[in-house]
Amino acid sequence: MAKDIGNQQLQLRQLIAQKAARMMAEEGISDYAFAKKKAGRQLGMVDIDCLPTNAKIEEEIKLYHEIYHADDQPEALRLLRCDALIVMQMLEKFNPHLTGPVLDGTAGRYAEINIHLFADNIKEVEMFLLNNQVPYETDEKSYRVSKDKRSFDKKGGDRKKVPVFTLEGPNGLIKLSVFEVDDLRLPTKHNANGGNAARANSAAVKALLQLTGNK
Repeated sequence: MAKDIGNQQLQLRQLIAQKAARMMAEEGISDYAFAKKKAGRQLGMVDIDCLPTNAKIEEEIKLYHEIYHADDQPEALRLLRCDALIVMQMLEKFNPHLTGPVLDGTAGRYAEINIHLFADNIKEVEMFLLNNQVPYETDEKSYRVSKDKRSFDKKGGDRKKVPVFTLEGPNGLIKLSVFEVDDLRLPTKHNANGGNAARANSAAVKALLQLTGNK
């Protein structure tokens, strides 16, 4: 009986991972926790300890793209990277770095573009956007970062809350997270596997586009 229950839970986790992956791939959802909780509720799973890991959902996102979007996902990804590069070149004075699904290749249509900026003062970024008549909305985001002297959370990881400017891009939202200049040496954590998230500057993104055929 216990073995049957365990198998049922494994199957349900798999279904939740697949459903969450579809949401993230098709609806542009970027929050793993939100996606899997929503998928869990729809499938009748309310115990948070029984939900799939972020890493499992990321695997399912890649598989989903391979099965259902093998023809159009590469082009959608290319367009998002082109949008990212245009914004990064505009904001070059703030040392922009692309990160997240648009960089690692798991992004599909309508995915958010995540760019990290590094400035001495948030007002510098705000004034730049205002002076260039770029509409934006403001918010903030909490990042898991490598351990240093910053606040320590209950789960054993450091967190840093930073301001975020959201722009309306031609193919989806563009999120500009503004860090302090010295924070370039402070890696943020990958949402799926917990390792250090990759970052790429403008030159690296341009090279990536050239490598995938956008001359």
